[in-house]
Amino acid sequence: MSNDFHGVHWMLATPFDEKEELDTDSIPGLVEKAREAGCKGVVALGMMGEAHRLTDREARLVAETVVEAADGMPVTLGTSAPSTMAAIARSKEAQELGATAIMVASPPMARSNLDAVYAHYHRIAEAVDLPIIVQDYPKITGVHMPPEFFARLAEGIPSVQYCKIEAPPTPPKISAILQLTGDRLTVFGGLGGLFLLDELVHGAAGAMTGFAYPEVLVEICRHMDEGDRARAEEVFYRYLPLILFEVQEGIDLGIRKAALCHRGLISTPKVRHPGAQASESIVKELLSHIERLAL
Repeated sequence: MSNDFHGVHWMLATPFDEKEELDTDSIPGLVEKAREAGCKGVVALGMMGEAHRLTDREARLVAETVVEAADGMPVTLGTSAPSTMAAIARSKEAQELGATAIMVASPPMARSNLDAVYAHYHRIAEAVDLPIIVQDYPKITGVHMPPEFFARLAEGIPSVQYCKIEAPPTPPKISAILQLTGDRLTVFGGLGGLFLLDELVHGAAGAMTGFAYPEVLVEICRHMDEGDRARAEEVFYRYLPLILFEVQEGIDLGIRKAALCHRGLISTPKVRHPGAQASESIVKELLSHIERLAL
């Protein structure tokens, strides 16, 4: 993979129509918005992309559509699964379809077993020839991976070249990982961009997340790359109320999809059942934020 793999990689929402059927016609527009916004790549089939609510056929169709629309733009495909065998099958399919990289979270576990998690990534790496982005998301997986474990992965599995840290507090964890791994591991933030500014200060290469206004995140990263932290802070704190509003637990995806629909990027704000939709009152508040920010 190119050493230019940094900046904002926009996490794509999976669009549905009012009957919760897949809306592939909206996907190229999402990819084009990422390109227009200055994103370095796109990410599909992540947890906020409702990959766990798709059939295998639908997931493949989403991946095919994204790769085709990207037309050479880096595409990361999520291949997380409850079992190693399933993750391997999805990773092989991602490679077949032309993915640039795969993003893999630990399989969910009632009790963390880091040796088993290590074996999970090792077996995936043996099965495919793609760079692996390790997604650290204990809220969903139940697995807590300390900085030393990332060092172990980077040292023992050459394909593990990137990680996405979503275990708050993220900035100090990013620093700790980088201190242990040096240039062997590139670290990204997530969580809707909520901690992006401090993550960049602590050494993150960018963000892999799906905030509905990716151009905002791109601008923050650009100012930091240029060494203008004051301007980056100005932009971040201007839009922080909207970032905070979007990441409300339980209705975050519903809010994000409502914003994307308002932007004309998807045809409906539908979240596939049993995911929560944004209520009329929440959408009204969202639009108030958007109007106040002149977006």
